[in-house]
Amino acid sequence: MPAPTSTYHERTSRTMAEATADPRRRDVRQGLISNFLTTLAQGVKWLLLSLVFSILTEWIGMAIWWPDQGLDHSRGMLAAEISYLQQDFGRSLVSSDPARFTKTVADKTYYVLFEATRFTDLVRWIGVPPKPTETGLRARMHAMFQPIAEYVLAAMQVTQVFSVRLAILVLALPVFGLFSLVAIVDGLVKRDLRRWGGGRESSFVYHWAKRSAMPLLVLTWVIYLALPFTLHPSFVVLPFATLFALSVAVTASTFKKYL
Repeated sequence: MPAPTSTYHERTSRTMAEATADPRRRDVRQGLISNFLTTLAQGVKWLLLSLVFSILTEWIGMAIWWPDQGLDHSRGMLAAEISYLQQDFGRSLVSSDPARFTKTVADKTYYVLFEATRFTDLVRWIGVPPKPTETGLRARMHAMFQPIAEYVLAAMQVTQVFSVRLAILVLALPVFGLFSLVAIVDGLVKRDLRRWGGGRESSFVYHWAKRSAMPLLVLTWVIYLALPFTLHPSFVVLPFATLFALSVAVTASTFKKYL
């Protein structure tokens, strides 16, 4: 009977010794989780920054650039974005019904940010003019709300524009995937030609192209989401998708000859 017990203790001690001597497994596991969470947090941060920047730009435009349009400017942007979607996004690999997908994203975003938080109820409550004899908190809040009422409503409409554009970018993700696939094939072919032809390697070009791929993808989202005017998505997605594919192709073609 003692033999199995001793064998079990020996195996346990050996496993603990291996884990102590080689902690790379634990480091790799923690590294993957932390990298995923960091990437997710960075994505949320850039989305929030784009939303805040677009709202601030709309407010500045209402005060300086388009004071005559006022609230109608953000309404026109929302109508234009929806028209782009209905005209040019009849099909997508992401969703069989892009219009319904976009409407669902916009409605859920509006509900979570404004209706679930009861912000719309607050706006309606303080937006109703008080009676001449009414005094108290609501009357004072109404007096403070009146000068900024259009700016608050514009921020809500810009948020809807933001959600529509976000849905359009999600629908356009297959474009980046298709361009990247073509770029990888082209880059690997050039790599094989360089490998068998005795061409020189350039680690500088490889690392430069590798590091520029993700910023180009992020820049596409930030620029399109924060635009203070309407622009067809193709004029933003296609140029940046081409640059992204170019960086992928250069990365694949300048990859080291021997693995």
